[in-house]
Amino acid sequence: MELTAKVPSHCTGTYGYDGDPDPFQWDTREDCEVRQILDRVADKWSLLVIALLDRRVMRFTELKREIDGVSQRMLTVTLRQLERDGLVKRTVHPVVPPRVEYELTPLGGTLHTTIRSLVTWTEQHQNEIAAAREEYDAREATTAV
Repeated sequence: MELTAKVPSHCTGTYGYDGDPDPFQWDTREDCEVRQILDRVADKWSLLVIALLDRRVMRFTELKREIDGVSQRMLTVTLRQLERDGLVKRTVHPVVPPRVEYELTPLGGTLHTTIRSLVTWTEQHQNEIAAAREEYDAREATTAV
């Protein structure tokens, strides 16, 4: 049996044939490189790691302690993926026991700016969202009866 690795495809741009923004904004195919990158950077663990590393260089145990609910394995996977994507730099110091530190790369720093905008938007609209949720839940409760 022959095994082949899936190589991400370069997808179409975010604009349709007529120049208007595409309502999907990115290709929905699973092998689309843009979709894969969005899946990675929009993951909750990645967002938290990037936010924490924007403040300072951190060790694995510090990150684990700061991120409530993340398992050791999930944090390891997340850091490796962010490192592979060029967003996080991993430095191993040759001491016993080895000391490993993580920091944002310049590219990761540019992503943090975008994440900060998303957090700001969320903070500004959290009350509206909470009200919409309550309204929705009340409407669903009355139709379920």
